[in-house]
Amino acid sequence: MLSRIAESLFWIGRYIERGDGTARILDVYLQLLLEDIFVDEDTACRALLGVMGSEPPTDRKLKRQDVITPLATDPMSTTSIAYCLRAARENGRRAREIISSELWEVLNITHTGMPKSTKGDQIHELFSWTRERAALASGIADSTSSRDDAWSFFTLGRSIERADMTARLLATRALTEASGPSWTTILRSVGAYEAYLRTYRGVPSSTNAAEFLLLDRLFPRSIMHSLTLAEQCLRDIDPTQQRIGYGDSAVRMLGHIRAELEFRPISQVIEELPIMMDHVQSTTTNVSEAVRERYFPTHNLPAWMGGQS
Repeated sequence: MLSRIAESLFWIGRYIERGDGTARILDVYLQLLLEDIFVDEDTACRALLGVMGSEPPTDRKLKRQDVITPLATDPMSTTSIAYCLRAARENGRRAREIISSELWEVLNITHTGMPKSTKGDQIHELFSWTRERAALASGIADSTSSRDDAWSFFTLGRSIERADMTARLLATRALTEASGPSWTTILRSVGAYEAYLRTYRGVPSSTNAAEFLLLDRLFPRSIMHSLTLAEQCLRDIDPTQQRIGYGDSAVRMLGHIRAELEFRPISQVIEELPIMMDHVQSTTTNVSEAVRERYFPTHNLPAWMGGQS
């Protein structure tokens, strides 16, 4: 497979998942402001922009619209939903000879259907629409792609981004010093609430909910499942295995963070949740860089770095 095609497939998966994850995180944030009237809006806005890799302005107090515009509707902001949908479509155009016509149609219609602005009472509709379009694109990709290298690169990008976005979502738990979104809100935002209830059969607690989203091997949006799937994709792309250790640095980094999460007591993980989630995010960035250097070394890597991607 050509390097440019592999790179485009990788970033289609990442941008679809990034747009979906950003919509989920913003939905949680707005729900937090509705749930808790004591949350300081300026503090919460600055914390959220920091979680999403944007530098908040220091010359004024921030309102929710100061978050919605750069993270949702501004097509020139590299951290926005609009930018992600456009970038997914552009990468689909570059890989047009590989992806199915159904997937191309979904990417194209999603890009053109993204509103340029939205009113306050329509913002939740935008988030729901984004989640639905992302699910449609991912579902069509899964159902129309052969399980070859093309599918592996697409799924690798999606899995790395999903681990990163779930980590960012869990980091919103520390949006303010006083409070954060409830665990029920976080579970619902990733579609995990019913799956959690079937697994733990009880009201969400901090320990069980964090354990589920971090470590559950069967739930597709957990960090553990995403890291494991990313590792498997890398092994499928390069099935050669050395007798000692792993020659692929991306596989080593994924295995290291996976083992660190899996074998550390969950109580310690919760106590150090912001630090651990930062570690997960930095690992996904380093893994993307390692994949770029090995499989598409002639191209620059869009990444979460100070609001630039």
